[in-house]
Amino acid sequence: MSYLYHLIEQYGLIIVFLNVLTEQLGAPIPAYPTLVITGALAWRGQYPIVLLLLVAVVAALIADYVWYLAGRRYGRRIMSTLCRISLSPDSCVRQTESIYSRWGARSLLVAKFIPGFASIASALAGTVGTSRGKFLLYDGVGAALWSGLAIFLGALFNTAIDDVLSVLAELGQYGMMLVLIGFAVFVASKWWQRRRFRKSLEMARISVGELDRLLKSGVRPTIVDVRSPASQQIGRIPGALTISNQEIQTFAFEAPMEDEVIVYCACPNEASAALVAKQLMRRGYKRVRPLTGGIDAWVAAGHSIEA
Repeated sequence: MSYLYHLIEQYGLIIVFLNVLTEQLGAPIPAYPTLVITGALAWRGQYPIVLLLLVAVVAALIADYVWYLAGRRYGRRIMSTLCRISLSPDSCVRQTESIYSRWGARSLLVAKFIPGFASIASALAGTVGTSRGKFLLYDGVGAALWSGLAIFLGALFNTAIDDVLSVLAELGQYGMMLVLIGFAVFVASKWWQRRRFRKSLEMARISVGELDRLLKSGVRPTIVDVRSPASQQIGRIPGALTISNQEIQTFAFEAPMEDEVIVYCACPNEASAALVAKQLMRRGYKRVRPLTGGIDAWVAAGHSIEA
């Protein structure tokens, strides 16, 4: 553990750069503890605080700009990929789109303070065509606020942080084991939360082929589109009703109870659609099913959409 302590003292800026970069690229390696510790060391004069802040901001900007460019090139597909590889709930796409649709690029000012939001918000900024200059401005200020707060906390509680590091150093290899165990517990708890979330949304679904056959046979189920306005720009399934996030929360939905209701979204594992389907079932609707694969599967199968 003493080796790790001296490593942070000597190569703190490099460690901060790599840690912030990998976290903002999507790896489950929290950078805040590193920023707090190096903030305490910077307060003691180990390296300039301004330089530490600059390193953290540059690392965050590089990672976020990578996702921004990916969003511009690959569109919505990159956001679904991000949700699949992250430890955030599968509904993160819908949540991010709702926030970004409301606040626009200004939401990047607080993006890093919201778990599961930062990388997806950067990709979404590219997808919806936010200008490069505006993105870099708001994202840079947001990165400075995020990393600056951690550095400030490190400076503010530098004595307590020194005491903790000293105890870990005295414990030697056991101190290192405690750090590794803490990291493992963090990752395991996030994984378990996501697993429980998916488990709660298990229910019968309908495939795009089944829905297409229903429509061609003359059966007209009530089709509900729960995507955000940003996602609906690519079009919707013919005849679908759109429900806003506010309407979902206030249950502003009316259809005959005996109707079959098909709900679709554009989230991994149909998370948003399944959440709405559960709400409708609690209201008394018996025949409610999410569409497997959502709008992406419908389009990929070659079925028509309407503006």
